[in-house]
Order: sequence, then structure tokens, then C-alpha cells
Amino acid sequence: MRNLYLALALIAVAFHAEAQELNATVTIDAEQTGQPNYQVFRTLKDQLTEFLNNTQWTSQEVLNQERIDCNFTLIIQSFESTTFTGSLQVQSSRTVFNSTYDSPVYNYNDRQFTFEYSEFQPLVFNINSFDSNLVSVLAYHVYTIIGLDADTFQQNGGDEYFAIAKQIVNTAASSNYKGWKATDGTQSRFRYNDAVLSNVYQEFRDAMYAYHREGLDKMESNAREAKLGVIKAIASLKGVNDRRPNSFLMRTFFDAKADEIQSIFTGGPQVDINTLVEHLNRIAPTRRSNWDNIRL
Repeated sequence: MRNLYLALALIAVAFHAEAQELNATVTIDAEQTGQPNYQVFRTLKDQLTEFLNNTQWTSQEVLNQERIDCNFTLIIQSFESTTFTGSLQVQSSRTVFNSTYDSPVYNYNDRQFTFEYSEFQPLVFNINSFDSNLVSVLAYHVYTIIGLDADTFQQNGGDEYFAIAKQIVNTAASSNYKGWKATDGTQSRFRYNDAVLSNVYQEFRDAMYAYHREGLDKMESNAREAKLGVIKAIASLKGVNDRRPNSFLMRTFFDAKADEIQSIFTGGPQVDINTLVEHLNRIAPTRRSNWDNIRL
């Protein structure tokens, strides 16, 4: 019996040691190329899945159940030889305390995505060098995902991870690939990272914590208090919007949260939603169809 307990303990330790930070699902959509069943796309999917899930991205010990659920959807628009052009949709979520509900946290459509890839080439991330745009883009989004997830549990908990993403931006800026420089438009990796680290957007970081810890995580124990926590978090975003109307950072937040916010305030205990709806229409006017459906 003692040997059985020892064996089980060793299995548990091994299982714990192998658990990395992400539970990532990868989808490759190559319909636009006219060759969606090309073998290289299947290989790429398998390699990206292994790279994202088996790389240890931080020094933190992560239990298997603590891994961050995320999705990477790579839409290949064209390719020639080893050059691929397309877009990358990245989404992540985190489980609400004492529930099975996964709250969407990150929803980013990376449209500036061209990369070189040869089938079976090693995918290795090196923070100190730019070796592959494919690897650098993925690593950037990984650290952004981890940073945002950390922010939902601790105020400014994502600082060190956003700083790593910043280092990736700085290193990749020396390349000719788009998305890494200030001149690459208002919806780029550079712009998002620059905003999330800027004091100008500090209320966004505060709201990420308040929305989840003081809002959603209390939903099971006190739904009314949880709703008030979400209302307070959204109200704090007004300061960001007043300084930077229609900012990219805020748009990505509501791309992730609009449907959830609508759902939160269309049932359950009643709270005053008049000011909430006013703030939502002002901060995220493109989501008015969601806000018009908020009814209590």
C-alpha cells in the first residue's frame, strides 16, 4: 500500500511539473488559399499547438486547472513558397470563482501578420533576439494574455508580463514586419502594448481587477453586489475614454466583454442601470445594439 501511495505521489508531481501556463487551441483556416488541405497547414497547426502549450513562459508554478484557456485562429489568405500572409484572432478567458463560467478577457484581431515558415522548422522563442516573426507574434500575444489574466486577480499583477511583451516589441521593431512600430497604425501590437503600460490608461488596469474580483467573482455569493462591482468598474473607464476617445485598448476590451455585460444586466437581482447604460453608450457607441438590449 505504501508503494501505491508513493507511485501516486510521483505521478501527481510529474503531472504538476508538466503543466505550463496555457491551455491553447489552435485553428488554421486556409480556405482563402484554395488549398485548405495542404499538408503544411496541418503540420503548422500541430507545431503551434505544441509550441504554445509546452513552452514554459514564466517562472511561476502552475497547476493544470490554473492554465489559461485561449484560442489562436490563424486565417491564411495567401502563401508562396515559405511566405505566408493572413490574420490572427487571439482570444483568452478565465474561470469565474466558484463556477464553471469562463469570462472572456482578451479578444484581439491581429491583421498585420506575415511570416516565414518551412514545414517542421523548430519554433523556439528567444527573448533576446528576433529570429521569426511567427514566433515573436505568438510570444507577444502569450505574454499579453498572461498579463491580462494576472491583472484580473491582482491590481497591476500583469506588469512583468507586459514588460516582456514590450521587450518583444522593441526587438522586433528592427525587422521589416508590420505591427511592431509606432508608424504601423493605431491598431497594432505596438499601440496596444504602449497603451496597457501607460499611466494614461491606468483606469483600464484598475477596471480589469475590479470587474473580475469585485464583480464576477462575487456573482455566486451575492449577485447584486457583483453587479454593482461591475458597474463601478465600467464607470472607472470613463476617465480613459475622456482622455482617449475610441482608443484601441478600450475597443478590444468591449470586443471581449460586450455580450457578457449585456447578459449580466438582463436578469437576476435588479440594480439601477441608467448611469451604466449612459456610460456604455458613451464609451463604446459601436456596441449600442448590446446596450439597447439591457433590460431589468
